[in-house]
Amino acid sequence: MKTYVELRPAQGAAKSVLVFGVYMLGQGTVLLGAPNLLLEPLGLGRTVEFWPRAVGISLLVLGFYYVLAARQGLVAFFRLTVLGRTFQLIAFIGCVLAGVVTWRILPTALLEALAGGWTFWALWREGAWRQGA
Repeated sequence: MKTYVELRPAQGAAKSVLVFGVYMLGQGTVLLGAPNLLLEPLGLGRTVEFWPRAVGISLLVLGFYYVLAARQGLVAFFRLTVLGRTFQLIAFIGCVLAGVVTWRILPTALLEALAGGWTFWALWREGAWRQGA
């Protein structure tokens, strides 16, 4: 009797991307349904405009990509998320320093960077960070 073993590359990284994808789906859902629940604590004020809902829709789509990529074990995607989440933190810090947005936005960017750090650490530990880079 043959036994088939399913290869699961970068399982820890996949878990980190899956968790982050679910987080994005949650953020997207809130922004789509009740955007002021997120906007006010971040110092962005109340709004009735469409833009937060548009961002929510984008987060739902991106969250869907993250969840599917995690379930498929797409290591190249995992690597790209590390770079993207690092860039987001740098860009948010730049926006705060330029006076475009309040510093209260930084915890969300820091959370994303920490999640990216988790993914990087998992890829590094699993020997998948530089493979095929």
